[in-house]
Amino acid sequence: MASILEQEGDVKQEKIVSMFDDIAPTYDTANRVMSMGVDISWRKKACDLAFDYYGKKNIDKIADIACGTGDMMGFWQKQADKAGVTISEFVGVDPSNGMVDVARKKFPDFSYHIAKATEIPLPDASADMLSITYGIRNVVERQEAFHEFNRVLKPGGLVVILEFMKDENKNILKKMRDVYMHKILPYVGGIISKNLEAYTYLPDSIENFVTIQGMQKELENAGFEMLHTQSFSMDISTLLIARKK
Repeated sequence: MASILEQEGDVKQEKIVSMFDDIAPTYDTANRVMSMGVDISWRKKACDLAFDYYGKKNIDKIADIACGTGDMMGFWQKQADKAGVTISEFVGVDPSNGMVDVARKKFPDFSYHIAKATEIPLPDASADMLSITYGIRNVVERQEAFHEFNRVLKPGGLVVILEFMKDENKNILKKMRDVYMHKILPYVGGIISKNLEAYTYLPDSIENFVTIQGMQKELENAGFEMLHTQSFSMDISTLLIARKK
């Protein structure tokens, strides 16, 4: 049977969504165990920097795309409270019913839509910020999604991306990271979720992904101005913040 990465177009996207439906019940546990909790600091940093760049204390709407189990919206809320920022509405968008079912139980006061990143069911220029954390790598039509992000954001609105990026300049520390990602992580995730394919897909998808420079170019092509790029923990995770022109 062909792997997910060997599929194309709509078939590939459907297989990815089905994979996330399957691992939804154990997704949060697997994430915390595999990252040893360090992803929490990455998410908080992303929220704090975005609030600093946006510079407003009253925000109408934050949309989290590929919201999964709602983790990032929870961090948006916590960090907003700490920063004295008022947010009127949180909206989660994800094509996986299984993931959104978990999110609804965790955060019942948030709004949700079952939809792709390329077909966000929100009006033009309606969101102040849009985030996608460890999800853009799973969007097959990525450039189309970036144009959709631009459509949904208000002028001057921010897109906030956290992702595992491809790195072509590998030193000894990054090679050690790759050993963990390819040899250890899939089996840890596979044991927790009972789905080895899903967590084998993760490191393989990183190797087939774009570089930081490539994503910056794609965002600029979609009408964004880069504001901030930062890598964490031996470049395991990268934060990109861009403003709609």
